[in-house]
Amino acid sequence: MGETPLVWRARDVEWELDRTLVMGILNVTPDSFTDGGKHFSDKAGIAHGVRLAEEGADILDVGGESTRPGARPVEAEEEWRRIGGVIAGIRRKSEVPISVDTYKPEIARKAIRAGAVIVNDVRGLQDPEMRKVVGNSGAGAVILHMKGDPATMNVDPRYEDVAAEVHVFLTRQMAAAMAAGVSRDTIAIDPGFGFGKTPAHNSELLERLGQFKALGRPVLVGVSGKSFGPDAPGGKQGSLAPSLEAAAFAVMRGADILRVHDVAGTVPFVRALDGRTRAPANRKNL
Repeated sequence: MGETPLVWRARDVEWELDRTLVMGILNVTPDSFTDGGKHFSDKAGIAHGVRLAEEGADILDVGGESTRPGARPVEAEEEWRRIGGVIAGIRRKSEVPISVDTYKPEIARKAIRAGAVIVNDVRGLQDPEMRKVVGNSGAGAVILHMKGDPATMNVDPRYEDVAAEVHVFLTRQMAAAMAAGVSRDTIAIDPGFGFGKTPAHNSELLERLGQFKALGRPVLVGVSGKSFGPDAPGGKQGSLAPSLEAAAFAVMRGADILRVHDVAGTVPFVRALDGRTRAPANRKNL
């Protein structure tokens, strides 16, 4: 018999992670790196979210503030203006669970009220108020490692051992979250590819991704559009698109959730890969 699959719980939704989940990215921003401006209205954002759901996304990750290198902060009022109607509109049209990509507690709270069940926090739940919002709501939480902030994170980032330092941060933030009342089974972890990492750092994290499985929580990986060293999967054009090649390598190294822009291209490829390595996953509405 195989190992019992991890369970990830987010409010009234529960996944048994015996296959790879695909999280579709929906940036309602004018300046995101890959798709900035394409969905920068309620109508366009809702339509794209429904399209991603139809293409097979397991989760829709909605964000209203770019976290590309060099991006400047957005005021909470503007961030909510961008995403509030999109979240509510998608919720009316689709049953696919919604994640909100924000580090602001007030935005997370509003998004949960509007129907989101996951908070994807690029600051790794370092804000005590964010830990309280997540813990009180029972929402799922993605704890991501970022060195610095988007405006400066990729200005000469340095590590003695990138995988070890990221592991320490994720371990610490998991403990802080649980001490504040966040349930362990609602937590997923993200090493933060590209968030204060050079292509060489990204390559090292990808190679050593399996080390994060020791934390006993689902590992989310966002390699879509990220840069890697020339000898790493995704580092140069080969038989597969670089992002897809990196994603495939991540799955083989133990990634449980892929955060991607190209849902239509990723889902059939990952399902075929899962067929060789995992049994079908189940989502339960509690």
